[in-house]
Amino acid sequence: MTVEEFEEFYEHAVRRLTGQLYVMLGDLHEAQDVVQEAFVRGWSRRRQLARDGAPEAWIRKVAWRLAVSRWRGLRRAEDAWRRHGGPPDVAGPDTGPVELVEALRELSPQQRRTVTLHYVCDLSVEQIAAETGLSGGTVKTHLSRGRAALAGRLRDPYSEEAPGV
Repeated sequence: MTVEEFEEFYEHAVRRLTGQLYVMLGDLHEAQDVVQEAFVRGWSRRRQLARDGAPEAWIRKVAWRLAVSRWRGLRRAEDAWRRHGGPPDVAGPDTGPVELVEALRELSPQQRRTVTLHYVCDLSVEQIAAETGLSGGTVKTHLSRGRAALAGRLRDPYSEEAPGV
């Protein structure tokens, strides 16, 4: 992949990948950070990305792994704060998140990732299995359980009756 091809790939894929990781992670700034870092890492591997034929999947996978690595670091820091009498509790700003992202945050990380890859990234069960390293049956299980959990949290705006009807 030449410099121009990589720049064109970046231009066409960065928003889509950021959106996908946002839905997976539930945090827009974190999604932007990990996607940018994944593209930085992809820059030095651009020739190999072209040979592999799936640069978007590679960037998405690297971004996901970066996010998981950050979570582990945050968990260790949180444990250290607890052991040493952490910082005072301060209420965070109201972000006003989208209803879907809030509902997805309630799922386990693996269910959230699987549901996002299937419904947002439009990947098949086989593609998800290849990208995540899970078996097809496990992917189907995560999708089924994720749908069931989301059904209880999300309302269908088309099924409600209009007021006064």
